[in-house]
Amino acid sequence: MVNTDEFTKRLENIFDFYGLTASSFADKIGVQRSSLSHLLSGRNKPSLDFVMKVIEVFPEVDLYWILNGKGTFPKTEIQEEKKVESPSALSQPVQKRNSTSDDLFSSSENIEETKNGVNEIPEEKKSNTQVLEETLINSINTSTIDAIVIFYADGTFTKYTQKK
Repeated sequence: MVNTDEFTKRLENIFDFYGLTASSFADKIGVQRSSLSHLLSGRNKPSLDFVMKVIEVFPEVDLYWILNGKGTFPKTEIQEEKKVESPSALSQPVQKRNSTSDDLFSSSENIEETKNGVNEIPEEKKSNTQVLEETLINSINTSTIDAIVIFYADGTFTKYTQKK
């Protein structure tokens, strides 16, 4: 569950980072200013649609960070930190393997050699949408449905709950 107060603070961090006001932020992501005002005041909780618009318009915003506060903002700082190598790794000589070796440990599948000669398994890059889908699937597998609510265009809604 998203903590609304902490989510609001993270939104304000985004405003400050980009030098935006709340109204310019709302315009930029394509939501009504009143919707953003209700979020910032704590009246409403963020919808999935709102979060998706934020991470689509601002690619530096990490999905886990905006939802849970885990990780860092902006997201590009994380990628730069991973690129930094230790000085000892840079000073070690490059050792080439014999490509005709048939033992279990010399397989070169999915291994790329970097500039400094250290072999690494490339990490799978996932879009924010893929991360969100995995998060939703995992939460569905661990949660039980309490109610289903259908919202209609005329502003009415119907709530369905399981009879116990």
